Amino acid sequence: MPYHLRFFFEAGVPHTPLWPPDVDSPYGYPCELERLPISTATQDELTRLCEWYQSSLDWEYPPDPSPWPEEQWTLFRQQADAALDTLRSELGDDWTVEDCRHGS
Repeated sequence: MPYHLRFFFEAGVPHTPLWPPDVDSPYGYPCELERLPISTATQDELTRLCEWYQSSLDWEYPPDPSPWPEEQWTLFRQQADAALDTLRSELGDDWTVEDCRHGS
C-alpha cells in the first residue's frame, strides 16, 4: 500500500514539515514524526528545520518581508533539500513524499 505525505514548512508549526492528505491519518495531522519508520536523527533534523523556519517570519507583522538575508534562505533550502532526500531514502519505495514548498 503506497503512502503519501506532503513536505512543507508552516508558520506556527515548529515540530514537523510533513502533512498527510487526510486529517484522519494514522500518522497524525500534521504528521507526528515519531510515528514514521525513520531514524531519530532524521526526526531531530526535521524538527530542527521547522524550529529554524519559524525565525524566518516577522512575528510582529507576518506579511512583512522575512528578516532572513538571502544567504540564510539559501542555507536553509540546502539543508531542507538534504533532509528531504534522507527522509525519502529512509521511508523507501512504499512512500511518496511530495515537495510542496513554494519556489522549490
